[in-house]
Amino acid sequence: MAQVTDRPPAPRPVRIHDTLRGGVVPLVPRVSPRVGMFVCGLTPYKPSHLGHGRTFVFFDVAARFLRQQGYRVFYLQNVTDLDDKTLAQAREERTSYFDVSERNFSEYVRDMERLGVRSVNLYARCTDYVPEILAQIQELVTKGLAYPGPTGDVYYEVGRFPAFGALSRQRMEEVRPGARVEVDPHKRAPEDFVIWKGGNPDEPAWPSPYGPGRPGWHIEDTAITVSVLGARYEIHGGGAELKFPHHEAEIALAEGATGLTPLAQIWMHAGLLNMRGEKMSKSLGNVVGLGETLREQPADRVRFFLLSGLYRSPLEFAGEESFAEAGRGLERLRVPYDRLRVLRADAENAGADHRRALGTSSQEASGRAVEAIRGALAEDFNVRQAVAEMFAWGREVNGLLQGGESFTAGDLDLLLEPFRFADESLGFLELSEQVAPSFAPPPEISALVDLALKARESARRRGDFGEADRIREELSSAGFRLEDTPQGPRWKRKEGR
Repeated sequence: MAQVTDRPPAPRPVRIHDTLRGGVVPLVPRVSPRVGMFVCGLTPYKPSHLGHGRTFVFFDVAARFLRQQGYRVFYLQNVTDLDDKTLAQAREERTSYFDVSERNFSEYVRDMERLGVRSVNLYARCTDYVPEILAQIQELVTKGLAYPGPTGDVYYEVGRFPAFGALSRQRMEEVRPGARVEVDPHKRAPEDFVIWKGGNPDEPAWPSPYGPGRPGWHIEDTAITVSVLGARYEIHGGGAELKFPHHEAEIALAEGATGLTPLAQIWMHAGLLNMRGEKMSKSLGNVVGLGETLREQPADRVRFFLLSGLYRSPLEFAGEESFAEAGRGLERLRVPYDRLRVLRADAENAGADHRRALGTSSQEASGRAVEAIRGALAEDFNVRQAVAEMFAWGREVNGLLQGGESFTAGDLDLLLEPFRFADESLGFLELSEQVAPSFAPPPEISALVDLALKARESARRRGDFGEADRIREELSSAGFRLEDTPQGPRWKRKEGR
């Protein structure tokens, strides 16, 4: 039998910080190159907020980069479409839990689409997995790790799982009952938690061996992940606030039910988005709506801001200034990037006889820039360092183009490669700047802007990039957003101007 020699190349090495082990470790798939990645998703009892955007935009980058490096990532998110908060909101609106959760989840998906988050393979709703949830509960009861109560509830007995608290380095008994531990006289111990809630007459319920009821919060995730990804998989992610007790509970439930360890090879936790030093959350009421933000701000600017800090650290939101600063950063990156794209389009339509060949040193510099960006992202997804490398490459490109020489299309592709490589994972350079429609400018304003663009194009063609940049900055100060495309410059009025 002939030996197969055209196997795909092995994935490039990536190291990720594991919360459980407390350090950066190599990603080693159980069956390379397949990677199962689960991220705790939305509880859509209200519209999503900017803090959700921070978490899910980062994990979108993680999935994109891993795929770019040759890993076959299956990215799973759960949707807690039924819980106490959803039922309370439905009662307040005098509608069904289904209407509440589906409306808010649909809006969330639209917001993610606008932010360029398209990497999720499956959004798994809790209520679609009730049979799997009940099967896992039965396994836990059979093994003596869970017990039914007198009112139809079923509890997980934390004391039967000695490793509880290892992830967060926190002990359940140290938490004051009534704060994050529900007070319930039917529990054997205060730290035990509900995995099946006995039904109330005015709530949705499913039949079970313990009486009609609905799933508890923690067990929906483990039933879904074991069903879709298996008893062990590579990456489990979520916001930092979920480490205790939610992720501790997931470990206890899944490993207790299957007897296999570890549930996840790597536990990743994204830092919180803070407003005036407090985490942004629906329960605290200090939220900035994600949909509202995307109606007022360009999506590329929002994505760039949400990626502006190290993912494991908190990120402070300072209102409009945060987006303005992000806009200035994007503008600095787009000047060299747009120049190269326009020159690349021109090069396709012109002869190459008079064009200067790109020097060996510049070719090597492009390769080094790509590797520097790759190295930053491969070391625990250091987006901040990757963006710094993009800025450095932009400065080098500006200097190279300052002389006004022409280059071949192939050489321009080489100069574009660091930007294209980075944006395949980071996703903000090619993201639309579109915001909600605003009023059309008067015809005389349009004529003046068009005249300024003609002057800018003339400066660019004679190699006076300093003058071209000055005109661009003047237009920006006057309230006009400019984008260079291979089809020519496009402009739009900034929101609120």
